[in-house]
Amino acid sequence: MQLLLAQPRGFCAGVTRAIEIVDRALAAHGAPVYVYHEIVHNGRVVDELKARGAVFVTEVVDIPEGAITVFSAHGVSNAVRAAADQRGLRVVDATCPMVAKVHQQAQRFTREGHVLVVVGHHGHEEVVGTTGSVDAPTHVVANLAEVAALDLPADARVAYVTQTTLSVDDTRGIIEALQQRWPQISGPGTEDICFATFNRQMAVRAMAPEVDVLLVVGAANSSNSNRLCEVARQSGIPAHLLGEARELDPAWLAGARRVGITAGASVPESLVQELCARIAALGPTVVTERAGLAENVTFRLPAMPAPIMPPPQLAPALANTTR
Repeated sequence: MQLLLAQPRGFCAGVTRAIEIVDRALAAHGAPVYVYHEIVHNGRVVDELKARGAVFVTEVVDIPEGAITVFSAHGVSNAVRAAADQRGLRVVDATCPMVAKVHQQAQRFTREGHVLVVVGHHGHEEVVGTTGSVDAPTHVVANLAEVAALDLPADARVAYVTQTTLSVDDTRGIIEALQQRWPQISGPGTEDICFATFNRQMAVRAMAPEVDVLLVVGAANSSNSNRLCEVARQSGIPAHLLGEARELDPAWLAGARRVGITAGASVPESLVQELCARIAALGPTVVTERAGLAENVTFRLPAMPAPIMPPPQLAPALANTTR
């Protein structure tokens, strides 16, 4: 059996930056460092950081006042930022710069008086952060039916932004539907789709004619990993999502001579190699690294909060002495 590894795959620049932020916070301040939501959608990454002293929470109220706190790569709402300020949290923002750009666009559109439509998945952390980054009503649409159901007048000033981890093709269709209903709509096209998301989808599409089945390593709640499966299926090959090698069902490989393997943007390479080893345990394999785009993007790290210095110790009073 031949295993073809997609290129690029796995960690993107935003995920690498987010993990390094938590690493540096732990090194600079020691445990515990509190992280609002999963820093990225990968159980292995989260568990390793927990073992080092990171504490993951879903509510700001669960963080002790004044504690070092990291916001996840998915971004947060204005309400979360305000709650963190009220508790005096010393925040390090690990929001992916690609997501931060979407927030800035959303804020600009609402300042200009547009009704904002967010193309994305209801309830996803990134979408919740984007809709909460503006002080105005927003509308979330995930498919063509929801575009058709939008209750907005034909002459409304409408603008849209998109979740960064969507399928490029699906997003394009939704944008076209929005443009048909509101020809003067403002928006970035598909430019909000993260370059890493786009590159991984294109790598799967290019590899699809060469394989009999595709295995995608990624968490069930990872949007970009699920989109990789969708791209493969749209290309006519079966695809399966698995979080770790132990989840592999050998029946998925029945009759396959060439197996494609890729990984979502939050997945460490170690999980890909563990999957290759798991398949090799079933029979002889040859692993081939497929040619593809090399990503060399890096994002600047934010400054760390300064350590709180203990108050200076007062010198003990000199005892009165007599000669």
